[in-house]
Amino acid sequence: MTQFINATVFTGDEWLTNASVRVDNGRIQEITTGPTSSGGDVIDLEGDYLVPGLVDLQLYGGSNLFLNDVPTPDTVRHIYDSHARNGTTTLLPTIHSTSLEIMQQSMAAVVVVRDENPFGVPGLHAEGPYFNPIKRGAHSMAYVRTPAEGELEALFSTNADVIRILTLAPEIITPEQFSTLKQLKASSTLLSLGHSNATYQQATSAFNDDVPLATHLYNAMRGFESREPGVVGAVFDHPSVRASIIADSYHCNPTTIRIAYRLMGERLFLISDALFANPPRPTFELGQFIVHFEADPSGGPGRYVNNEGNLAGSAITLIDCVRIAVEQAGIPLTNALRMASVIPADIIGLGQELGKIKTGYVANLLQLDKSLITRNVWASGKQIA
Repeated sequence: MTQFINATVFTGDEWLTNASVRVDNGRIQEITTGPTSSGGDVIDLEGDYLVPGLVDLQLYGGSNLFLNDVPTPDTVRHIYDSHARNGTTTLLPTIHSTSLEIMQQSMAAVVVVRDENPFGVPGLHAEGPYFNPIKRGAHSMAYVRTPAEGELEALFSTNADVIRILTLAPEIITPEQFSTLKQLKASSTLLSLGHSNATYQQATSAFNDDVPLATHLYNAMRGFESREPGVVGAVFDHPSVRASIIADSYHCNPTTIRIAYRLMGERLFLISDALFANPPRPTFELGQFIVHFEADPSGGPGRYVNNEGNLAGSAITLIDCVRIAVEQAGIPLTNALRMASVIPADIIGLGQELGKIKTGYVANLLQLDKSLITRNVWASGKQIA
């Protein structure tokens, strides 16, 4: 048993000062603001924040390994370890547009680690390859495509339930293919609209027809205009669709993040979109996918761009997004933390076990100082080095 004392606890719903949290067998047993029970290890947080472990639904690599490049269980473990030590205790390793073979190898690799660590790596995010080439962004034209004959059947023939999110452009898929996709996918697989040039009406129709998410708001999607509200307008206008947003200050100006938050509230959640992190790998080549790290002379976290000059991913972890959302976009800390824990956990169907400091929940915990810098991380009650 471990007791965390003298903490400023964010439960996911409210703040508790001078609070204590008791953990046993990897689960949260009690949260109190009164006298603590005796026994077990005692960790004094000296007033620091104790918040739920973060949940990142889109990131690609760890410190130096990338799932598309080396689709093995060891790569998945490396990705998890790289981000967990910063406070991301649950994540979906993400693959960008690639061949069916690499997709299947990546799925098999994630299944192995999911079985080992079901609350750390509950599945995979397949970003592509079924995109509109006009909005492909940094994805390689060698792989961006419509589904070939029999491809959807092959994709979902094995390990189908490991795909937790599949990002696609609905306007490039025929009604027959979309019907097939909905029949083949696992019930736990969520479709997300992304890399799309859909009109407002096309996007709204998709959101009303089993597409509950949109991937990285503003980026690689038809923008908002007065005569054609586009995908962005459809996201803003829809009553229930949820959208991820990359708060790295490069993909989105902080003002646009604040506007989206004001319009969408808890329909908006944070992702890191991290290509690499801790520290960022300087260059990476995978076929036509060639990127390099570009430092920020103003002192920002830097970014990745491809050989065409397009943004290709971030060089941060999710706690950096929380900090930027608070400090630059002006989002209240309570809401920014929910956007990185409570909301994404709920999206992938794990909101009854992850994303909160609550009795019975998995003891994924993050200690932050008042500057929102990570000091310690615990996953299932065990401290991460």
